[in-house]
Amino acid sequence: MRRGLITSMSETLFTYDIEATDATTQARAGVFKTAHGNIPTPVFMPVGTKATVKGVWPQQLHDMGAKIILANTYHLSQRPGAALIKDLGGIHAFECWDGPILTDSGGFQVFSLADHMKLTDDGISFRAVDYDGAHVSWSPEKNMEIQEALGSDICMQLDVCTPYPCPREEVERAVELSSSWAARAWKAHTKANQALFGIVQGGMHLDLRQRSIEALEATGGFPGYGIGGFSVGEDHEIMFETLAPLCQNYMPREKPRYLMGVGNPRTLVRAIALGVDMFDCVLPTRTARMGTAFSSAGRINLKHACYERDTSILDEACDCPVCTGGFSKAYLHHLVKQKEMLVAEMLSVHNLTYLIHLMNDAREAILAGSYGTFLTAFEASDAAHDF
Repeated sequence: MRRGLITSMSETLFTYDIEATDATTQARAGVFKTAHGNIPTPVFMPVGTKATVKGVWPQQLHDMGAKIILANTYHLSQRPGAALIKDLGGIHAFECWDGPILTDSGGFQVFSLADHMKLTDDGISFRAVDYDGAHVSWSPEKNMEIQEALGSDICMQLDVCTPYPCPREEVERAVELSSSWAARAWKAHTKANQALFGIVQGGMHLDLRQRSIEALEATGGFPGYGIGGFSVGEDHEIMFETLAPLCQNYMPREKPRYLMGVGNPRTLVRAIALGVDMFDCVLPTRTARMGTAFSSAGRINLKHACYERDTSILDEACDCPVCTGGFSKAYLHHLVKQKEMLVAEMLSVHNLTYLIHLMNDAREAILAGSYGTFLTAFEASDAAHDF
């Protein structure tokens, strides 16, 4: 299929309509259209790394109001393999989810295999030591081929993500490679009903972030942008020093902005005020498996003995099945101490419901023109104590 035809079809399908902007902040509410449904923003996207959100059924995700979920290209390319998923009807049919799906490139997972990974201008070579130890090489083109086979609605370019702290020259090199790979991914991408997002890199260096977004815009046609290289070891206050001017001065207004890998409630609420639209993180389900819950009273660590006789529910303001079902903190504490598998599922449902509802409340505040008030109230509340 000709590139011109693909671009035309993609531009028609993948549009981002901004419905409202807040007068006192940079927050905005919008709708991103995909082949499997519209995504209202701001939005939190549950992470289903291996084609499942851990401990949560697809129907439960629908019930809590999830509009889009994620899957991981690295893990699915290893098992069961992208070719098998394609043969079985694609990622939507495979995991029985009829809404939008985003696949990340898997680059972050590959770079975590630092002792078994080699970076070149052409791509990445690595050993899948957490699977069968096979030697694998990914170019941007090969990565696109895998994500097209998976059949997600949104796919992400292969990029280079640096840790924090990191020497400036390494971050600069990551920007150069990521920009080059974005152009190659754009040329290789052929799936008209799949949106390819570029990724802005540059660490904590605003000038490198600016260079990255300018290179992506020059490539042309990306319907949205991921903001990568944050939440990689830095304090969130340091992240905001760069994120704020990046969103306010350099990111295109008419395209969705996706802050990758950030998921604690206070950071989400603050980032929305800067104009971020999309978020994902394993935090709500990972902390659930550790016995921790989000709530309007702040983070609750159910391992603590203070909950042994606590008959209250997690959050009176929450309508998840755990809270409406009347399950007490004492009962959940007992399950955590006994390492019962049920509690990980219960807390995962609760935490995801909490974040999705928080995003819905933020969206309603933007539409009502009162996000500044919403932000101030949240920052002053116990819910902001989420670390």
